Amino acid sequence: MAHYDLEEQEQIETLKTWWKMYGNLVTGVITAVCIAVVGWQGWGWYKNNQAAQASAVFAVLEQAVAAGDAQKIKATAGELVAKHGSTSYAALGALLAARHSFETGDLKTAKSQLAWAADNAREEIRDLARLRLAAVQLDEAQYDEALKQLEAAPAPAFAARYQELRGDILLAQGKKPEARAAYQAAIDKIGDAGGAGRDLLQQKLDSLGGAA
Repeated sequence: MAHYDLEEQEQIETLKTWWKMYGNLVTGVITAVCIAVVGWQGWGWYKNNQAAQASAVFAVLEQAVAAGDAQKIKATAGELVAKHGSTSYAALGALLAARHSFETGDLKTAKSQLAWAADNAREEIRDLARLRLAAVQLDEAQYDEALKQLEAAPAPAFAARYQELRGDILLAQGKKPEARAAYQAAIDKIGDAGGAGRDLLQQKLDSLGGAA
């Protein structure tokens, strides 16, 4: 049996007392940290696994779009949303399926798919979905709904296009001064390096003539 001097015995007794008071708390904290570490590693594996599965489904969707298989497009796009909705593949799949729906005249489905992407996608994909949804709503003369899609400020890459489409919608409503202001804002955002896009905007602006 080990022998301790008085100071060592006092330290041991102090440690025992402290452990009796806080031992359960310390054990709980250590356990929680261990669970968190394992959980984080498990979550990383889960996310990677989800992304891999979503990528495979998205590849099937691309093949279906290339083949023009409407039934398979709708099924695989729906699978991405239902099973892999947290991945970027789901939003990209919704955009891809919406384009096919629009091109085949199924505007109701196209709007539904774009609306999902607009509500659930992140950053640039979300901004693109809102832009496309607003364009479809413009085609259906749903002007107020289309303008609502363009209210939130998009990423800089989409800023000019948002203003241009806003101008198109306002012009369709007969609001020429507001449309002119939107076209001018789009030109300002493009700057001097706009190329053909800037030229088209300038034509739209010039067609409205002077301020009314």
